[in-house]
Amino acid sequence: MLSILGFGMVITFMYLIMSKRLSPLVALITIPIVFALMGGFGADIDQMMLDGIKKIAPTGVMLMFAILYFGVMIDAGLFDPLVRIILRLVKGDPMKIVLGTAALAMLISLDGDGSTTYMITVSAMLPLYQRLGMSALNMTCVTILAGGVMNLTPWGGPTARAATALHVDPADVFVPLIPAMVLACISVLLLAWYLGLKERRRLGVVTLPKGGSWMDASVSDDGALPTVEDAEDTKRPKLLWVNLGLTLALMTALVMGVLPMPVLFMVGFAIALVINYPNLAEQRRRVVNHAGNVLSVVSLIFAAGIFTGILNNTGMVEAMSHSFLAIIPDAWGPYLAVITALASMPFTFFMSNDAFYFGVLPILSEAAGNYGITPVEMARASLAGQPVHLLSPLVPSTYLLVGLAKVEFADHQKFTLKWAVMVSLVLMAGSLLFALYPLAA
Repeated sequence: MLSILGFGMVITFMYLIMSKRLSPLVALITIPIVFALMGGFGADIDQMMLDGIKKIAPTGVMLMFAILYFGVMIDAGLFDPLVRIILRLVKGDPMKIVLGTAALAMLISLDGDGSTTYMITVSAMLPLYQRLGMSALNMTCVTILAGGVMNLTPWGGPTARAATALHVDPADVFVPLIPAMVLACISVLLLAWYLGLKERRRLGVVTLPKGGSWMDASVSDDGALPTVEDAEDTKRPKLLWVNLGLTLALMTALVMGVLPMPVLFMVGFAIALVINYPNLAEQRRRVVNHAGNVLSVVSLIFAAGIFTGILNNTGMVEAMSHSFLAIIPDAWGPYLAVITALASMPFTFFMSNDAFYFGVLPILSEAAGNYGITPVEMARASLAGQPVHLLSPLVPSTYLLVGLAKVEFADHQKFTLKWAVMVSLVLMAGSLLFALYPLAA
């Protein structure tokens, strides 16, 4: 019964948001409540929702102040030199722009934080897409797929979870996986080349104004270019190196774990605001200017807390994992590594990484052990679905990506899902090619 409720809830939710019958915000709140009441959990539903919100709260706070911090840096012009370098390289060629987006996202993803990757990549590339009339879905697609592959670093999250759940060394999981990751990265770059080529055929190569002065301000939603005079009120070119030093210090502190991530971004935002805009009225204007992005993202984060709180605390996740194991015939046992790699795509899409790696993976690994498949091999296999996982409506940073890029969540999912499956299959094929886990035990 719980398994049916769980799968029914997820399928209903996905149908309603992908068909645009409900917004993600409304669906995340109402659908789990309806299914929890159907399952007879009405008496405990309030505590379940609160538990989910409490767990997601640090992520919500982190994203709120991360958006504000990078918003201040964008206003002050920190990324303008990077944009101008990209501009000189791509020269108005849509194909080069999409390729540059993928390469930039891969480089920034090395820090292991998807939110940072999305904010910096979108900040640097969105003006180019808007100026040339390119579809921002190409940008969100290659950015999220690049992050999905590069996020497999031990400090990125999924690898650490898989290693912890199966009590193996993260280095033993990650280091042999590098050649397969290289193949997956090549597939993302080839995809970027293909998507860019389509845009080049549609738009042609555009000749941009010389000097790049049009990059001094953000492009409005209708594609119109604001005047340079309007932008100069917020630009702080004399503080470029100060802002760069502050951002590098913040990134270093994040990697070293000096303080919790939400606290670091709160402190960083406060320092950045005071340094760049000491006037109180201007400080208020900067916050108001980014309030829309903050509200749209953070509201979805807390709504997702209700969804995950009910999904986990009702026992639906555990029931769904046991149902999956029950339908696997004994004859398929020797293929459990490949089955796990394939199953990681839908499972990490429909549930959180924590639920999959700490709830489902140990059960699969225990069963695979009977066929001589080691825990470290199962850990590697379980990572294949990460490019698909990032498209899940339960991943907070994805809302940040679509919010910054000003695209609909459902449109992003529809456009990217098939390519995400392709990259996951390339990652799995590469892993089998390099014998990281057996095709059959």
